[in-house]
Amino acid sequence: MGRRRYTNKYSDTMESLGQETTEGGRKSIRDVFTHLLEALIPISENSPFINNAEVDRGNLYEGKNMALFEEEMDSNPMVSSLLNKLANYTNLTQGVVEHEADEDSKRKEIKVPRMGTFIGVYLPCLQNILGVILFLRLTWIVGTAGVLESFIIVFMCCACTMLTAISMSAIATNGVVPAGGSYYMISRSLGPEFGGAVGLCFYLGTTFAGAMYILGTIEILLTYISPSAAIFKAEEVGEETEAMLNNMRVYGTCIIILMAIVVFVGVKYVNKLALVFLACVILSIIAIYAGVIKTAFDPPDFPICLLGNRTLSKRSFDVCAKFTESDNETRTTTLWHLFCDSSSLNATCDDYFSLNNVTEIQGIPGVMSGVLIDNLWSTYSEKGSIVEKKGQPSVAGSEDTKMGGLPYVFTDIMTYFTMLVGIYFPSVTGIMAGSNRSGDLKDAQKSIPTGTILAISTTSFIYLSCIVLFGACIEGVILRDKFGEAVNGNLVVGTLAWPSPWVIVIGSFFSTCGAGLQSLTGAPRLLQAIARDGIVPFIQVFGHGKANGEPTWALLLTAGICEIGILIASLDSVAPILSMFFLMCYMFVNLACAVQTLLRTPNWRPRFKYYHWTLSFLGMSLCLALMFICSWYYALIAMLIAGCIYKYIEYRGAEKEWGDGIRGLSLNAARYALLRVEDGPPHTKNWRPQLLVLLNLDSEQLVKHPRLLSFTSQLKAGKGLTIVGSVLQGIYLDKCTETQKAEENVKALMGVEKTKGFCQIVVSPNYRDGISYLIQSAGLGGMKHNTVLMAWPQSWKQTENRFSWKNFVDTVRETTAAQQALLVAKNIDLFPTNQERFMEGNIDVWWIVHDGGMLMLLPFLLRQHKVWRKCKMRIFTVAQMDDNSIQMKKDLQMFLYHLRLNAEVEVVEMTGFWGFFWSMVTFLSQIQSITDESRGSIRRKSYSSPQSVGQDAEALLTNDCREEEVAQLIHDRNTASHSAPAVKESVAAAAPEKVHMTWTKEKFVAEKHKNKDSNASGFKDIFNMKPNQSNVRRMHTAVKLNGVVLNKSQHAQLVLLNMPGPPKNRKGDENYMEFLEVLTEGLDRVLLVRGSGREVITIYS
Repeated sequence: MGRRRYTNKYSDTMESLGQETTEGGRKSIRDVFTHLLEALIPISENSPFINNAEVDRGNLYEGKNMALFEEEMDSNPMVSSLLNKLANYTNLTQGVVEHEADEDSKRKEIKVPRMGTFIGVYLPCLQNILGVILFLRLTWIVGTAGVLESFIIVFMCCACTMLTAISMSAIATNGVVPAGGSYYMISRSLGPEFGGAVGLCFYLGTTFAGAMYILGTIEILLTYISPSAAIFKAEEVGEETEAMLNNMRVYGTCIIILMAIVVFVGVKYVNKLALVFLACVILSIIAIYAGVIKTAFDPPDFPICLLGNRTLSKRSFDVCAKFTESDNETRTTTLWHLFCDSSSLNATCDDYFSLNNVTEIQGIPGVMSGVLIDNLWSTYSEKGSIVEKKGQPSVAGSEDTKMGGLPYVFTDIMTYFTMLVGIYFPSVTGIMAGSNRSGDLKDAQKSIPTGTILAISTTSFIYLSCIVLFGACIEGVILRDKFGEAVNGNLVVGTLAWPSPWVIVIGSFFSTCGAGLQSLTGAPRLLQAIARDGIVPFIQVFGHGKANGEPTWALLLTAGICEIGILIASLDSVAPILSMFFLMCYMFVNLACAVQTLLRTPNWRPRFKYYHWTLSFLGMSLCLALMFICSWYYALIAMLIAGCIYKYIEYRGAEKEWGDGIRGLSLNAARYALLRVEDGPPHTKNWRPQLLVLLNLDSEQLVKHPRLLSFTSQLKAGKGLTIVGSVLQGIYLDKCTETQKAEENVKALMGVEKTKGFCQIVVSPNYRDGISYLIQSAGLGGMKHNTVLMAWPQSWKQTENRFSWKNFVDTVRETTAAQQALLVAKNIDLFPTNQERFMEGNIDVWWIVHDGGMLMLLPFLLRQHKVWRKCKMRIFTVAQMDDNSIQMKKDLQMFLYHLRLNAEVEVVEMTGFWGFFWSMVTFLSQIQSITDESRGSIRRKSYSSPQSVGQDAEALLTNDCREEEVAQLIHDRNTASHSAPAVKESVAAAAPEKVHMTWTKEKFVAEKHKNKDSNASGFKDIFNMKPNQSNVRRMHTAVKLNGVVLNKSQHAQLVLLNMPGPPKNRKGDENYMEFLEVLTEGLDRVLLVRGSGREVITIYS
């Protein structure tokens, strides 16, 4: 029925098409095809001949117009669904789940971010940049370094952060950046090693920044708000600094515990207070500018008391005079009591006090006073020196006067330019605050560049303008008075503020508290992100936290490290430490941008266009320079820490492939080096064996001889090129899975044996061609192998063995044709592993023919490895009958001396058998007559019957031609005569049959000692063994040389031998294998060496 319905509907359709075509003219092919589909589709849905799975697939894609691509839908999604996923992309917390590999089922619903540029980037950066240094140290830096040098310091630091922000903007706008900020950008741009090292350095910098903010908080509290709250008091003169440091340690420990509890209880409270703390900072800065404007017409009253040109601390007295007049009575003041031994006018006083007058000047003369000229230049001083006013008249007192206990304003540390740079730089950090919040921004790629650069521009203007305004408004001695002792213990910048100094004091106190809380909030999350990335194994425990993801363990570690900074207790000592870590982080941000820009990788498409690699390189150079300007030893320590982390991640860390720039840089460097190497072959001095190791795999794709890779490691020691290759027999389309498995197995074994190199598996229809492909095409450009290493085929006599003797001999021939050296390891399973050690023994070299020096070079390379290090090298060479053995030994010793090789030398003479053999053959050749017919048969190479064997031999005696092919044919024919010497006539009538015989050692000895009768067959036996015949001569050499080698080197740890070449006549290949077997018989470990024909070792430097 189905078939009939199909036929009827098809017929109706064709009829209607014919009518429409007749009526309306020619229809298009598309219309015809559409009508046919309408006729066929209903039938196909119900047809019993259609696969149900295909029907389901058709139903799935019905109406989507995607039938042409339906087979790819299983692996490749439709664009519509892909775009839907990308549009709904959620910025996950970096480090929790890698965003590239995250699955839809694992994504958590997070509230859609609504923060714009101003709230999300600009204000957080402003809050992090403006902080404790501005309020506590900037005036002191201006007074010490002068306006000009202070301007240079601030300009360098601000330029460094601006250049870093430009690089950071380019990286941040090159794709979606999940939360994680600078660590994420550096690690994905420069790789896990750099990312982990710099990420941990950035974490340490953020942690020490928290310690610095806490120390600033305590300094404000104990110095300017409540000095009486100090627990430790100075009992003696000069102990004030030590007492203050102890107070810092106690209060700092208490505050850090309190802050850690607040962060642990709830981060949301910290985030809510952030705006309050920011408001305090902004109000404080506005108060400073208002105060500067007010000084133009009404300077504040902050008098300073000077004794001569020395500044006095007003903490100990209230009246700036030696004595006062009251009711016509002169009375001494408290200041008098401090310098004199009694209150009477005739008391003994300090010489300087007696010789100089006490004067009082205005501490804030105002912006119009012209004090800027006096403050332009620097006034650096030693630790413990008195703060003096330049240009003030003074009479010097006696030099032996003790300063201790006198109310002078002293400097607490030695000051110099580079130290001030280290103290100031933390005030410009915090530019990463916007990128750290990238997960909460509405449009991170727009907000991060705009907000960060605007924030840096704003803060740079504030800092630079404050330097000029401070120098123009405040007296120099007040600027150099770090703790405001000359102005009754007031905060120096507070004396300039309007309406009251307390605005600055309270504002700076809360801003430093907030900055400390922000550091304790951000640092643990950064550590958690690094830990969850899994690149640093020993910190993975800090990736865990509370159920809501809060990093509990990371918070504890952060508090512990922060406590180290608290125990240092000095703000001026902690600031350079965190400067190092931040500078290193910024340096690598610039490096990442420069590398990506120079490599021009296809994925480098940042939306931020105002960048250039020269700016990034300048920023990187400036960061590096500032590191050493701040403190060269801190810089070296920070680099050492980063280097140790880098090497640890490289050695033990998880392998991550993030498409980083360093990988691309390596590829570019490799390409450049390959092009340079391609220029020509390496010089003899640079020659080293670049190995192609040919491995045999079993049916499970496992390596048959793992010791071959051990020997490779020992020979190469990680230097030069190593390509480990193998061949699978079959078709590549059918062997894809097996090829992948074989490659994994080989790479795993290479890792175990510590063989550094590359793996290449070739699939070929036959094993022989696959080996040829490897020899021809392995390597790239100038980085090609020059030496082939393979194992001796132990079962070469078995014809079913795929690596038969024919494959082996052809491989030998191909390496020779390719001008490559060949190393054949016999008894490879007896070779040592990398864990074994030879405590004694010899490496014996049998130097028979010159091969370019390979035999000399290989033992030297082997003895560099710890397995062979204690073995001695011995060199044997063979002397002929007419050679001077004594002179040969002297020449060889001199040659080794010039080669700088230490080895024992011995010359071996091979005599005895050949003299008798030659004389016997000469005698037989004289009495043997030769017929013209036999000579003609030899020349025609025509052998019709076994009777011609004798004639062939006779003809060969007088034939001057010594071709190896003729000798081989004679050998084969004589083999036939040996098999049946008594029945020649009966065999003559039979059809000729070629007999193949392999010459073994036993057959050779039997032939050698056979009774030599006077009949014709006896003479033919002798003729068969004559030295002109290739097989006999080679077998005799193998036997004789094997005996000599066994005598000298049977107990050697390794024997290296010249490998003779295969015969030109391929019919003698099997005999060639037998010769090699005889040559190496009885030796445990043998390395047959065949040189490439070029010199590989030289006596020249």
